[in-house]
Amino acid sequence: MPTAAPALTSNAQALTQALGAAVRAQRKGLRVSATALAEAAGVSRVTVYRIEKGEPSVTLGAYANVLTALGLGLKALPESADATSAAPLGWLPARVRLADYPQLRALAWHVPGAEALSPAQAWSLYQRNARHLDAAALTPAEQQLIQALQQAFADDGAPPHSPDGV
Repeated sequence: MPTAAPALTSNAQALTQALGAAVRAQRKGLRVSATALAEAAGVSRVTVYRIEKGEPSVTLGAYANVLTALGLGLKALPESADATSAAPLGWLPARVRLADYPQLRALAWHVPGAEALSPAQAWSLYQRNARHLDAAALTPAEQQLIQALQQAFADDGAPPHSPDGV
């Protein structure tokens, strides 16, 4: 019988649910079944389901095994009091759909048949082609994506190099 879930604050509950959603998005993005992930992580399929739902009673070890099997990490970061982004700090999609980001789609014109890119590929395109970005045409979602990619991949924390300062 599973351990009773500890009482959570609303912030803690949102955090576990966001972590579960990130696990699910990465698994889906990699096109891995829950059963295959469970086998790779050494946990049951039900545990994977519970992790994806953000249940707090799942052991940290099970979360760590699943994250490792998906190629994800976990960091403890201080909360920002003035965070205005809807996406959690450090959030990255498993695959960046070009249809969701018009400026990135324009930069990826030379990638034949690409519907989605890995976050690293997207960051590389933004970096190499920043001078071609139209800062005024960036949607809020694309601005958030660029900030998340910068946070994840920039060595010095510098934004993509462009005359517009994007």
